[in-house]
Amino acid sequence: MKPSLQLKLSQHLALTPQLQQSIRLLQLSTLELEQELEKYLQENPLLERQEEEYAPSQPSTNETKSEAEERNEAETDRSSSSADDESWLGEESSYSSASGSFDDDDGEHQDVQAATTSLREHLSWQLGLMNIPDRDSTLVQCLIDALDDDGYLSQSLEELAETLPPELEIETEELQIALKHLQYFDPTGVGARNAQECLALQLEALPADDTQILALKIVRYHLDLLAGRDFAKLKKLVECDDDQLREAQFLIRSLNPRPGAQFASLDARYITPDVVVRKIRGQWTVNVNSDAFPRLRINSLYAQILSKQRGSGLAGQLQEARWLIKNVQQRFDTILRVAQSIVDRQRQFFDHGEVAMRPLVLREIADILGLHESTISRVTTQKYMATPLGIFELKYFFGSHVATDAGGACSATAIRALIKQLIGAEEPKKPLSDSQISDILGQQGIVVARRTIAKYREALNIPPVKLRKTI
Repeated sequence: MKPSLQLKLSQHLALTPQLQQSIRLLQLSTLELEQELEKYLQENPLLERQEEEYAPSQPSTNETKSEAEERNEAETDRSSSSADDESWLGEESSYSSASGSFDDDDGEHQDVQAATTSLREHLSWQLGLMNIPDRDSTLVQCLIDALDDDGYLSQSLEELAETLPPELEIETEELQIALKHLQYFDPTGVGARNAQECLALQLEALPADDTQILALKIVRYHLDLLAGRDFAKLKKLVECDDDQLREAQFLIRSLNPRPGAQFASLDARYITPDVVVRKIRGQWTVNVNSDAFPRLRINSLYAQILSKQRGSGLAGQLQEARWLIKNVQQRFDTILRVAQSIVDRQRQFFDHGEVAMRPLVLREIADILGLHESTISRVTTQKYMATPLGIFELKYFFGSHVATDAGGACSATAIRALIKQLIGAEEPKKPLSDSQISDILGQQGIVVARRTIAKYREALNIPPVKLRKTI
């Protein structure tokens, strides 16, 4: 076969380095972006940060100067989590006395602040004040070192004895004595082997009266019935009336099942919103948060040198710096456009809250802005919006939906909010079942199956009807 040259035309998409960088920067979170930019700043001498303020969007002609200044002020809210003081044995918890486990849905019994003194340091300090033999003091310190962050002794005394040096010839009875010493320490309840023992230790430290005696009896022998809200059987077993049981229950719920947690040093998670939403002249407006926007520029000294010396090796780095600045600007412009489009579609949410959330999918925003769905997905992941209602990830505003009798649709977020409202307003003695909630929503034209109600309720960490019922 005779060799020959042929010309062939074809189309293909090539991702240039600039486009690859643009895509990469778009999918980074604010924290990851800062880390990425720091690397570029260290590697490229032509790139530097600028001090002057950046104004991502200019005020409209109908906006006064003071309004523009107010609109562009950055208010970074710090998110924190606090738990209900009484939620652990109330509506959002479960306890299993058989396993000795305790599950707290909120993750905390009380507001826990980062402590400068750890639990072990606090207990060791108290140990130093005790006048006990050195051998006993050493064993108490061993127990302190074995405690978990909640103040529990998760290992059995027999297991601990096996981990100690054999030459010490430690008997289990000695560890039991050391444990008694430890359980007198502050905070009360520390050194317990399970939640039941922890609560009992705290009750034993209280002055004895009828309520304390009844509460201690319930905790020691019938805590599972109290957690399961089997009040009829519980009253029969402990021989008390409704008022006495209610007082004992209130006392038990005032206890702390995690005594060591108050000494835990928590790693606070800070979120810097990418955009800020405010209502200006009756319109919900989105602006880039200046605290999140990195202000970069070309180093003027090196730029002058390059303008005089052609062919310098820094020419490539100059181009890279320009690309980076442009891509960072484009990243925030895209986030701003997407965020404003979301706000426009979810105006009712910002006016009335979760119950007014409308169904929204990525395709809808993509079609409005002329972007690809994958781009919207990148923009809405790990990007946050500060609003008067709180800080939300952009993807929070998207979700599934269910049909309504009118032929429309209701978002899953709105349904969850309605379920939460209905349960919050129910009679404690006659809580609503999932079927009843389904019927109530059906009367409002929202068709939701009982199984779907149960799924949404569980997602909200709301226990079933039996566990919500009070005396």
